Amino acid sequence: MAITLLGLTGSIGMGKSTVGKMFEKQGIPVYNVDAEIHKLYDVGGAAVAPIKTEFPDAVIDGRVDRPSLSKLVVGNEDAIKRLEKIVHPLVGLDRSNFISDAEEEGHWMIVLDVPLIFETGGEKNFDKIVVVSAPKEIQRTRVLKRDDMSAEKFESILARQTPDAEKRERADFVINTNCTEEETYGQVKSLIRELKEDA
Repeated sequence: MAITLLGLTGSIGMGKSTVGKMFEKQGIPVYNVDAEIHKLYDVGGAAVAPIKTEFPDAVIDGRVDRPSLSKLVVGNEDAIKRLEKIVHPLVGLDRSNFISDAEEEGHWMIVLDVPLIFETGGEKNFDKIVVVSAPKEIQRTRVLKRDDMSAEKFESILARQTPDAEKRERADFVINTNCTEEETYGQVKSLIRELKEDA
């Protein structure tokens, strides 16, 4: 039986990472692209040397310094494309290995937590797509509480993301996080049940 690939996405601050952890709690392997990028950027990570060549000021003490890199690429399409050319193939290879391992271990489904599925035309790579969503005001409040976040940076990130309403429309399932964590977890569990019945 082919493994079900579930794409998990949602705009910044919607609670996607929290929902990803809930799938893990249910024994479903979750591939978190952001977490993998952190590893690639850390000391000894495969992205450090190529990023140092392309953006020398972004590498400090042998690791990619995300705030410095952010200053160099946010709002600069050309720089973003150069960065993606380095990072995307590395993530792609890592993700393929993750899927093979999960299949070998006999899992029926895996979740790929990908922030920009619709923005990169990646929806065709998944069997089903889950969008994590919450009202705009809740999203804004959550994001602006983050340490390295300013209203400007938030707006710049939002400008690159497909609007939440469109994501919800294009999703196979929507998980609403404008509720208690327990209620969100309930939505995750019933979604897994539904997919298992169809698998």
